[in-house]
Amino acid sequence: MKIARVRGNVVSTINHPFFDGHRLLVCDVLDDSGAVGEKYVIAVDTVEAGPGDTVLLLDEGTSSRQIFGIASGPIRTTIVGIVDDWSSAAGESS
Repeated sequence: MKIARVRGNVVSTINHPFFDGHRLLVCDVLDDSGAVGEKYVIAVDTVEAGPGDTVLLLDEGTSSRQIFGIASGPIRTTIVGIVDDWSSAAGESS
């Protein structure tokens, strides 16, 4: 699991049929202090997140495929929650 901030939508004219009807969002992974790190991921949205939302990412292909009930497919990262508040091991809140 990772915490990230949604940067925006991904728009594509050609994609795998699995993604029909699913939104793809670009998410900047946050570090322990809540700052945007250098990494980003493209995730399938399951919770109607939008730009600026802090989200919980499931970043493991098999678990993501289980959420959608498929045995195989081109999916790795799924947004599984919108985060209202969180704190790091250092005790900082974001």
